[in-house]
Amino acid sequence: MFAVIYGCGKKDTEFRDFFDGKEITYTGAVGDVTSQPGNLRVGLKWKASTDPSITRYIVYWNNRADSQIVNITEKKDTISTVISGLREYVYSFTIFSFDAKGNKSIAKEVNNVKVYGPIYNGTLLNRAYDVENAFNINRDGSVKLNFITPDTINITTKIKYTTNAGETKTAQLSPDSSSITIPNVKIGSVVTYRSYFIPERTSIDTFAVAAYSDYPTIEYRYVKCDKSQFKKMNNANDVYAEFGTAIEKLWDNSNGPQSYPNIFHSNERALPQQLTIDLGKVYDNIGQMEETGRDCCHNPDQFEVWGIEDINGHDTSLPANNPGWKDEAISKGWVLLKDVVRTDDGRNAYKFDLDNHGKLIRYIRLRIKHNSNGENNYSNMSEITLWNKQ
Repeated sequence: MFAVIYGCGKKDTEFRDFFDGKEITYTGAVGDVTSQPGNLRVGLKWKASTDPSITRYIVYWNNRADSQIVNITEKKDTISTVISGLREYVYSFTIFSFDAKGNKSIAKEVNNVKVYGPIYNGTLLNRAYDVENAFNINRDGSVKLNFITPDTINITTKIKYTTNAGETKTAQLSPDSSSITIPNVKIGSVVTYRSYFIPERTSIDTFAVAAYSDYPTIEYRYVKCDKSQFKKMNNANDVYAEFGTAIEKLWDNSNGPQSYPNIFHSNERALPQQLTIDLGKVYDNIGQMEETGRDCCHNPDQFEVWGIEDINGHDTSLPANNPGWKDEAISKGWVLLKDVVRTDDGRNAYKFDLDNHGKLIRYIRLRIKHNSNGENNYSNMSEITLWNKQ
């Protein structure tokens, strides 16, 4: 029994030999830690210890070969620090709290903390645009750019463009939008764009794609008007088809110049004379026309192209060869789309631009003023074609 009592008494105090007769004091440990990845750096946030004696924290990494001190100058619920100068790698960090006497807490381990850098950045691509419908040009001169939904954590896409005044401006496309409308874009100018991403939702840094990409050139696309919807008009002052020809020959999709009777041959009426066509629907941006003459004679080489949205209540009462016709047409709301002057014999297909002045157009009126052979009472044509700008 003596031996047993002696042995137990020895064990109660023998641990003191290891601590040189001193007690160990531990400060309050760090709470939950959140990591925030960045560009060759990382942010760490943790719940502060409730221990009022703590004066600093030390974060260790690389097997505690590297460290960073976070001094405490005021009471906070959350402590945060950013550790820079890291490699693109997956790290483990260890955090201790210390008091003024150097006493420290037990370790708080934070593992699998990813740091991003040039390798990740090199995988980023600018947001894709809609190849089938890259852009739409609006009637007010603005342009709608169409994009595909981003497939990664996209933050924004910066768009650079040139205005009609020659100024360079920028616009921002948010990731939750599939299109953006930018005003006053100079048609034909170069539009560039660059996308920005974050690798994770908690990232403290944004990564930009290495370079801007060129957007498809913003140009008008000309879509041919549907000739199957064209209709002849029977206006009192219009010329009509005669000598076995038909006005419908003007939109039968033939290739000219054609010969009689596959043409339109007007009845006898002193120039100028007018011809009106219903396009069958309203077009928002009529932009081009092509006119083809006959294979021999009476081909117009000077004529005006007029347009209007609704002819009801807006038709002219004067014949086209009346000096007051033009003023009346304007007062009725007709728009002069083009005053055409051909310098050839008027036979071959001749294509030219139209200016609709921002007006909707359904009805087209040709006012023929002169023929290339000097004939003053008839006009002949093989085909007309129109295009809408989009």
